[in-house]
Amino acid sequence: MDTDDYRSLIKGINPSKRLGQNFLVNKSVAKTEANFGIGRNVIEMGPGLGILTRELCKVAKRVVAVEKDPKLFEMLNEQVRSKKLDLINLDFFRMKGNKLDADIMISNIPYNLSSRVLGWLGEKQMPGVLCLQKEFVAHMLAKQNEANYSRLSVFAALQFSMTYIMDVPASDFYPMPRVNSSLVYLRPKKLKISKKAYEILALIMMHKKKKIRNALADSSKTLGMDRHIVAEIAGSIKYRDSRPFQLSPEELLETSSEILKVINGRTNTLAPGSPSSRQHSSGFS
Repeated sequence: MDTDDYRSLIKGINPSKRLGQNFLVNKSVAKTEANFGIGRNVIEMGPGLGILTRELCKVAKRVVAVEKDPKLFEMLNEQVRSKKLDLINLDFFRMKGNKLDADIMISNIPYNLSSRVLGWLGEKQMPGVLCLQKEFVAHMLAKQNEANYSRLSVFAALQFSMTYIMDVPASDFYPMPRVNSSLVYLRPKKLKISKKAYEILALIMMHKKKKIRNALADSSKTLGMDRHIVAEIAGSIKYRDSRPFQLSPEELLETSSEILKVINGRTNTLAPGSPSSRQHSSGFS
């Protein structure tokens, strides 16, 4: 099918805002994405109209495409035929078993699932080629001292080696979103980071323009510790007078680990609401 055929096909479908459906209709973008799947076992989340799915089936070893929308699933089941394709009608995050065993994820995902998908890739230690909101990618790729440098930048850099591929204009989708997109290639790093270290990192980055010592003092309630004790702990930290936005992801992780070491040396039990008692967050939200 040509790009115009996809634009025609979409007229018979009512895209769901709730599911964040903006369908890629530019075949050349799909070919660029599919090149990363040559000879590999690929998993695709939300195939939509199947424009990327078709290109993947031409070059990949195997393709598992997971579509939540039953109407789109029926359409894909009729129009996309390949012995390499395993098409599944299910919520991606409810998938279990060996269907999730793949070499890479290649997907045009709904913007509202970006953080969740990054967390999933990090947990599975799986590479990915993703089409994401351009601003989101800018934050992911931002370096220290840059305006876009954020918690997302730190967590993404610690978990992945990231390569910008290309921008994708809003006009390449239907319905046309209000923002442009970017393609990014993610390769997981084999870096073990404790849940507690992630929590401390998140606290530090909430006050990224303050000195580390002040950022910690302002987080004393969240830590479940007296402000004076937290100030004393902060005074022993290597980068205590640096501001988080000035530090690299590796330096911030070092700081987080150092803080935890001092805290754990004082007490083995943190109060409710402290980094050890809250549910772990991947940091991508």
